[in-house]
Amino acid sequence: MRVYAFVGPSGTGKSYRAQMVAGENNIEYIIDDGLLVNENEVVAGTSAKKAPTKIETVRHAIFIEEKEKNEMKEAIKRLNPESILILGTSDGMVEKIAENLGLPKIEKTVYIQDVATEKEMKTARNIRVTEGKHVIPVPTFEIKKQFSGFILDPLQIFKSKGSGNKPYISEKSIIRPTFSYLGNFTIADTVFRQIIEYLAKKDSGIARVIRTRVESYEDGTSIYMEVVVVYGVNVIDCLNNFKEKSIKEIERLTTMNIESIKVIAKSIEVPEKNN
Repeated sequence: MRVYAFVGPSGTGKSYRAQMVAGENNIEYIIDDGLLVNENEVVAGTSAKKAPTKIETVRHAIFIEEKEKNEMKEAIKRLNPESILILGTSDGMVEKIAENLGLPKIEKTVYIQDVATEKEMKTARNIRVTEGKHVIPVPTFEIKKQFSGFILDPLQIFKSKGSGNKPYISEKSIIRPTFSYLGNFTIADTVFRQIIEYLAKKDSGIARVIRTRVESYEDGTSIYMEVVVVYGVNVIDCLNNFKEKSIKEIERLTTMNIESIKVIAKSIEVPEKNN
């Protein structure tokens, strides 16, 4: 296994350029802030940016905890990558990550100043300080479950330079971590109810929603609802379709991960016939 490193101070744009550096060096996998990423997909780990404090973020990122360390080592063993790029803020940090995960010694290190100008690094740092935003090198839908309840902004990147001089196209997820001084946002349960009721009004098979219950957990939100269906529809198909539409629309509008939705048909309503 070939091990590379990409080093630069926090907030200078490492994650933003990680896949570009990986592509130019024919590297398959990236280790960034506790995540193992392969071709825009999170394949193992939990992001360190979910940690409540900066100290815990660092501990998580360098795999101090035995459980996190063993899970990542097991994933690497299972996937058996030919090459890995480790991101870190210093030579010592990337070496510590390699050591903790039992990886071979780093054979090449790329520094942020090798791929970014002073102006670009200054701009990235300014965004980090003033807006509290961080980048994770995966698309928004891949990270949604881990950041249910966090602001997510999809960012598409196009570069003319890539592996084998092929065009480089990637998407990143910009997030605000829990320890950001800008704080988090919350979504009231009534918002979910209102979205569901609006969808019910547009669904010819659902007469109305009579009850909803919303419960939030670390991995996402669970929703229970009771509805009245219209006489004559296939009840099973109607409930399944309404469930799928509800999940899709709630996730689209709120960026909240829906852990589960349970839809119960409590009664049937017969439409009044026009004389």
